[in-house]
Amino acid sequence: MSQVTFKGESVNVSGNFVQAGSQAPEFTLTSSTLADIKSSELRGKKVVLNIFPSIDTPVCAASVRKFNQEASNLENTTVLCISADLPFAAGRFCEAEGLENVQTASFFRAPSFTEDYGVNLNQGALQGLAARAVVVVNEEGLVTYGELVGEITSEPNYEAALEAVKNA
Repeated sequence: MSQVTFKGESVNVSGNFVQAGSQAPEFTLTSSTLADIKSSELRGKKVVLNIFPSIDTPVCAASVRKFNQEASNLENTTVLCISADLPFAAGRFCEAEGLENVQTASFFRAPSFTEDYGVNLNQGALQGLAARAVVVVNEEGLVTYGELVGEITSEPNYEAALEAVKNA
């Protein structure tokens, strides 16, 4: 079990956060059109998993915008922005913002996703949501980079994640 903070308050995160060199856990998430997004269908591409509590918060929205901006420079890469938000809300956000280089994905049908990736907030005000994290997976499905952000209200280390994609 890991710990992060939310506005300075310690919060337990259950599950084991994925580590570089390990096989990325399989998942089936839900797209903004309610279609399944299966990790197995992403093999052969690099994948950035931008995991966060809710797109309706300033820091989460900023991370989606930043990865959208950077994604156009990444070859053979899919960026999934993952939260518990309902697919409709996440899709509306991206449409209203004109974000076309990222794909939103919801774990509302797949509650085991947060445990499998070690980002399950199991206490506090955000209980049931995901901690902020970035995971980079290579074409073979191996984790090449992972950051569990220590303070939920802080943005991830974009530069390190993007460098990991380029080197994956």
